[in-house]
Amino acid sequence: MDEPLVSIIIRSFNEGWALRQTLPALQAQDYHNWELIVIDSGSTDDSIELIRKAQPRHFIQIEPADYHAPRVMNHGMRLARSNFVIFLNADATPQDSQWLRPLVRVLLNPNVAAVFGRQVPRPGCQAVFARDYETCFGSQHTTGRRNCFFSMVSSGIRKDIWARRGFNEALRYSEDAEYTRWCRAHCYHVIYEPASCVMHSHNYTPAQAARRSFGEGRAEAAMWGGNPQLYNFLRTVLLGWANDVRRDLAFCLRHRRLREWPRALHIRWCQRRARLAGFRDGWQEYRASQVSGVRPPLWARGEFGNLSPQS
Repeated sequence: MDEPLVSIIIRSFNEGWALRQTLPALQAQDYHNWELIVIDSGSTDDSIELIRKAQPRHFIQIEPADYHAPRVMNHGMRLARSNFVIFLNADATPQDSQWLRPLVRVLLNPNVAAVFGRQVPRPGCQAVFARDYETCFGSQHTTGRRNCFFSMVSSGIRKDIWARRGFNEALRYSEDAEYTRWCRAHCYHVIYEPASCVMHSHNYTPAQAARRSFGEGRAEAAMWGGNPQLYNFLRTVLLGWANDVRRDLAFCLRHRRLREWPRALHIRWCQRRARLAGFRDGWQEYRASQVSGVRPPLWARGEFGNLSPQS
């Protein structure tokens, strides 16, 4: 059977240290019929040289201030010649020659809108963040039960389905989760494919972790189909934090990393407070405002609703 053309989109910014592994890993894939599209947002390290050596079909360079994730992803999708589009973060390194083929195989199903692969943390990943990867992608992962979960880091999108509405450029965070919720609500499948694996993780400072949680909370407000009063200090912060630290403690005990638990307590507290603040801010911008580019999600009901604020 002939291999259909696949378009691979990489977004990069000062990640030469990772591209030195990621680009050779692409070349080593046992699936050979693919084109490469790279969108770099102002790298000042050796990323540009490494990318040029890879000879992408399209190499788009933008200023850092012009980077807006959903707009950049939509641009990459428009450049893709294939109906099967794979996204790979520059700092996500395929772990073997079988990374690409499982993603493509899933996308061949016309009822599948999106697929995402497994991620394993890099050596040195702090326990508080390694636990998140184990929760989402480990042997006891809960990904299959979280019908709102999706990760763009190593993923695939069918262009014919994307063409119906694209990524929502009114959002600044979680545009991938919003898009795949829409897909599920319109009876398309979003599949987790653990046979495709990359190495990828980040160690965030408390301020960085809070900033990300604030942005995710704002985006959640745009997608929230329930009562906004369910997002409150008791449920979102106190109960959510208690659940987090209990799970972090179990992880640290299981992996003999108890010394890292105090840091996890602080990180989770920062995340929880920021998530609530972000949700409240986002509700005012996206839902209370009559001029917002985001409308209340008609698809956010029933099984396509929301995770509990303390989950």
